[in-house]
Amino acid sequence: MKKLAFGLTVLIQLLSSTFAQEIKPLVPVDSQINQQLQAVLADPIVQAALQRIRERESLTVEEQLAITEIAAPPFQEKRRANDYLQRFLDFGLPDTYIDSEGNVVGYRRGSGDGPTLLLAAHLDTVFPESVDTTVELRDGRYYGPGIGDDTRGLAVLLSVIDVMNHYKIETIGDIIFSGNVGEEGRGDLRGVKALFRDLEGVDGFISVDGVRLSRITAGGTGSRRFEFIFSGPGGHSFGAFGLPSAIHAMGRAIAYIAELQTPQFPRTTFTVGTVTGGTSVNSIAADATFAIDMRSNNRRSLTIFEQQAKQAALTAVLEENSRWSSDAIGVEFKLIGDRPVGSTSVESPIVQVAAGAYAKLGVDIGGITTSSTDSNVPMALGIPAITISGGGDGGGAHSPAEWFKPVDSHLGPQAVLINILTLVGVSGVSNPVLANDF
Repeated sequence: MKKLAFGLTVLIQLLSSTFAQEIKPLVPVDSQINQQLQAVLADPIVQAALQRIRERESLTVEEQLAITEIAAPPFQEKRRANDYLQRFLDFGLPDTYIDSEGNVVGYRRGSGDGPTLLLAAHLDTVFPESVDTTVELRDGRYYGPGIGDDTRGLAVLLSVIDVMNHYKIETIGDIIFSGNVGEEGRGDLRGVKALFRDLEGVDGFISVDGVRLSRITAGGTGSRRFEFIFSGPGGHSFGAFGLPSAIHAMGRAIAYIAELQTPQFPRTTFTVGTVTGGTSVNSIAADATFAIDMRSNNRRSLTIFEQQAKQAALTAVLEENSRWSSDAIGVEFKLIGDRPVGSTSVESPIVQVAAGAYAKLGVDIGGITTSSTDSNVPMALGIPAITISGGGDGGGAHSPAEWFKPVDSHLGPQAVLINILTLVGVSGVSNPVLANDF
């Protein structure tokens, strides 16, 4: 790690531009929101904090590299969580704990009577424990599994906490910082689900996830994931010939599902991702299972397709039983993933502040997007939520060749700080624009 840190400050200076010119925001920003945003940015203390973020970016990247090397496979985030808890404490969040789900939670209290904003970055990666997480520097890029998704987000939160405490910035609203578990794969957003189950009065949510500042995610693609489990008597392929087969029933079901039609708008997709079953080549299968992933940007479309897929499996069972004059084959539907559909209006202050912050920093983002992130959960609850990135350049997410390059990476934490302060308000400087509704 010392070798990686050597020369990091020089590298970041070479890759960082001077402050860019302000550009037109991606969406029109309400005049009252813009007034508060301008007040925040005009404050000398805030200006100093933004400059400190730029100056400490080499430290932010060092923290990112160190956290990357602490493996955090799905459902095995504890070691990274313990490390992150200590970093919260070191940067001045004494009211910090690990909750029953494994999330790291830290409070930064405001002066009172303001909204509560929750910011999170996820601790977990997609990689099993067997994957080497050592970071390597090659040709100006840092390579390491999970270095961008989402170790970058974790480091950004630390940078923001550090500068806010360094300059003793007093906000009106409360801020909750979290390193949450269970964002990836079969984690099924369990960490954020637990946060919104246990925390009261959260008025807004920002997930910091990934690297390139290319989008504001204000829509949540929902997903339902099932195992379709077929079972039957089984038997010898010759001696028990005439019994129905669980694998044959599964094959019929997959064939029917493959022919189902889905709407292009709202976008609805599906795939049978894995299949298992049987005992041997000369056995009539007593069991067979496939896993199916179904997604849509619309709750009703997702529900309709789920019903169609289940009906296809039931029809397949009937046909397999009928083929052999039997009733021995059955199917069970086991839910293994449930990410709710949701959205945040572009007229919401949380979207407009993000768009305005990027414009003030001269960051030309690509658009307002819909994706599957931790923000799905609060969106589905009607709580304003967005997902934004942590800054820098990167690629190869979810692969061992994932990489990060600190190109203007300071802009990520700068944007996050501007979002926080404008939403919850700064004492004596600005009023909160996030409503205190929940």
